[in-house]
Amino acid sequence: MGIVLGPNRYGKAQVRVVHVVRDGDRHTLRDLDVRTALAGDLAATHLTGDNSQVLPTDSQKNTVYAFARRHGVASPEAFALLLARHFVHSQPAVRRAEVAVREFGWQRLGQHSFQRGGAETRTATATYDGETARVVSGLTDLVLLNTTNSEFHGFVRDEYTTLPETTDRILATAVDARWRHLDADADWDAAHRQVREALVAAFVETYSRSLQQTLYAMGRRVLEARPEVAEIRLSLPNRHHVPVDLSPFGLDNPNAVFVATDQPYGVIEGTVGRDGVAPADGDW
Repeated sequence: MGIVLGPNRYGKAQVRVVHVVRDGDRHTLRDLDVRTALAGDLAATHLTGDNSQVLPTDSQKNTVYAFARRHGVASPEAFALLLARHFVHSQPAVRRAEVAVREFGWQRLGQHSFQRGGAETRTATATYDGETARVVSGLTDLVLLNTTNSEFHGFVRDEYTTLPETTDRILATAVDARWRHLDADADWDAAHRQVREALVAAFVETYSRSLQQTLYAMGRRVLEARPEVAEIRLSLPNRHHVPVDLSPFGLDNPNAVFVATDQPYGVIEGTVGRDGVAPADGDW
């Protein structure tokens, strides 16, 4: 039985670049973490140590910085596409480039003053194979909480079930969402803003009988709001809030005092897509 080299790629991770646009006294800030991954005719470096087709990862890092200066950062998606196309067109051995970008949010305090936002992070991944460009946008750690309008009952019970049923509970999660675009041309900032608004609105407005139901409502709202989105994948951890038993102190607890537990926690995951649109697992 022979031994062969399988799929492979290489690149640079955690390239931190902060880009400032100085428009007079008013400055604009974008704070990115960039990861590159190149694949193609690169077998020789693995099999014989021939590096003649290898663009060093340090050069990839420097390209990120140079492109930020030369082209600016219009959006994470646009910047990722620009880099992915460059690596494929400039390197004969590279057949496919993937550039993933995370953007950390900053809130404006003044003309040139900013405050780092919460844990929420914007994400974008662009892939290019010399012919077709594909974009997956996303966000992570969007923390949402409803203090009511959430139930969970009627579930399977077996000999190991101790969870009580409830018709009124806190529902909290930290949304991890990624959505695939039908094409690689959009107003990326507007699209991201409207997808985020749709996710939040669906969470707020859905009377939830399960986090699964809420997940589907959130995904459906995004597809209704943005026709260029082919599908969205959601991962929703269930951040449990357990009512504290205050009876030892002679006190009642009408869903007023809770303990927020870190672990273990449930995770609900799912994809909501358009009927008739072919899946593209490779884009993810």
